[in-house]
Amino acid sequence: MKEKKHPKDKKKKKAVKRESISAGHAAMAHALGTRGTEEVEGRRQRLLNAALDLARREPKELDHLFPDGFKVLSPTAILGYGFPPESFLRGIERNPHLIAVDGGSTDPGPFYLGSGKSFTNRAFVKRDLRFMLVEGLLRNIPVVIGTAGGSGALPHLTWCKEIILEIAQEEGLSFKLGIIPADIPKPIVLKALEEDALRPLPFVPPVNRRAIEESPYIVAQFGVEPIIEAHRKGCEVILCGRCFDPAVFAALPIMLGFDPGLALHMGKILECAAIAATPGSGADCVLGILKGESFILESLNPKRVFTSASTAAHTLYEKSDPYHLYGPGGMINLEQATFTELGDGRVEVRGSRFEPIQPYTVKLEGARPVGFRTVCLAGVRDPLMIEGIEVILEEVRAQVGSLMEKEGIKGTLYFHLYGKNGVMGSREPYPGKSHELGILIDAVGETQKDADTLCSVTRSTLLHYGYRGRIATAGNLAFPFSPSDTSMGEVYEFSLYHLMEIGSQRLFPLKIEQVEAKKGKGGKK
Repeated sequence: MKEKKHPKDKKKKKAVKRESISAGHAAMAHALGTRGTEEVEGRRQRLLNAALDLARREPKELDHLFPDGFKVLSPTAILGYGFPPESFLRGIERNPHLIAVDGGSTDPGPFYLGSGKSFTNRAFVKRDLRFMLVEGLLRNIPVVIGTAGGSGALPHLTWCKEIILEIAQEEGLSFKLGIIPADIPKPIVLKALEEDALRPLPFVPPVNRRAIEESPYIVAQFGVEPIIEAHRKGCEVILCGRCFDPAVFAALPIMLGFDPGLALHMGKILECAAIAATPGSGADCVLGILKGESFILESLNPKRVFTSASTAAHTLYEKSDPYHLYGPGGMINLEQATFTELGDGRVEVRGSRFEPIQPYTVKLEGARPVGFRTVCLAGVRDPLMIEGIEVILEEVRAQVGSLMEKEGIKGTLYFHLYGKNGVMGSREPYPGKSHELGILIDAVGETQKDADTLCSVTRSTLLHYGYRGRIATAGNLAFPFSPSDTSMGEVYEFSLYHLMEIGSQRLFPLKIEQVEAKKGKGGKK
């Protein structure tokens, strides 16, 4: 299927559409007035939803307004993972209407949210952003970044904003920057706890007051509504705190009248970029083309293609139910979704539906400190030690525990056996037999000093432990590094992974800044 030429009057029609939606929202805001009660805010949210419903256009009208489809360029699976410049420039040549990228995830664990640090590399985040900002602003393409800094709390948002401002000055870029924080004040979360408005997700224990109070940062995954507001107010670059991954891709087309189910489903795939292609990659670009009744996925690297199998398989990504994807305010229903190969490595998806759910909920994420960690990695090659490793480790644990108790040192000791069941632990269905093992000693203490001591004593005890059948006495462990022990610093655990009911989007206030290039710099004016 060849792409039709871009009509000359398309930008004009798009501008008219934006203006009509802005006028509708302005009239709605005027009707509501400036009252700030919870009741009025709930009514405001319902009217906003109604306005978005009214903004939805018929598929034929959308296909007339966007004959080549609404095109979204997704550069990479997570900002900072990188991408081939050639793939990105192929996407730019297709004249996308939006450049959007997901910037984070909870996959790397609770440390990054709890500590306020990014799990992505600053140099490569800046590298990726430079491509997006320079090309996007040059061509008047909105650029949207979701879950800034990896976890989307205020420190991560500030970190990513500083990078954006650096690029703006280095490249001479001027633009309107929209910033949407996702941090939820603790009094609001505590109030929700008292009112029984917090619900744990499956396999998550109920939260208590102490866990909330001990969490340095609590964020909520907001949906498309705050991002739509930023688009509506003309923001050229939108930087989001923690948000629903598909929202950065879906907000603008939903505002323009496209079907939310299709837009959000396409966003769910685009947030992972080429991971859903084959061969998959988290560091390559793809193009999503949204139409009135479907969307098309296309790799921007000739080495990769989308297939019906690779695209459908992605519906299992990060969820146990391939048919229902829950998010802020509703669910994407994929029971009727179809995946059709169009040739040339493209796949068309139809039948995705969005079903609103009341009350409106958002997912809270929080992490709290629980101690300090020290680790030691060692290898074992003796077949007798490997055969009896479980008994040996329990005997070492008991011996070390007795020593720690006498010294008043509190801590927890973990052994991870790579080559046996290091990945799945006790759930490993095929433990098998290995000719060598990698043992990771994981010691957690109340202080770093306690963790260091626990790890050191465990390592030395295991190194010279006299197990049954042992002949050599030089040492049981092979250490790949010197020093053998590494102090890892503070340890965090997830304290909040719960749904919270909200009555309005006021929790996510849009902040707008005008970024101006330094005098004498070139760039967009």
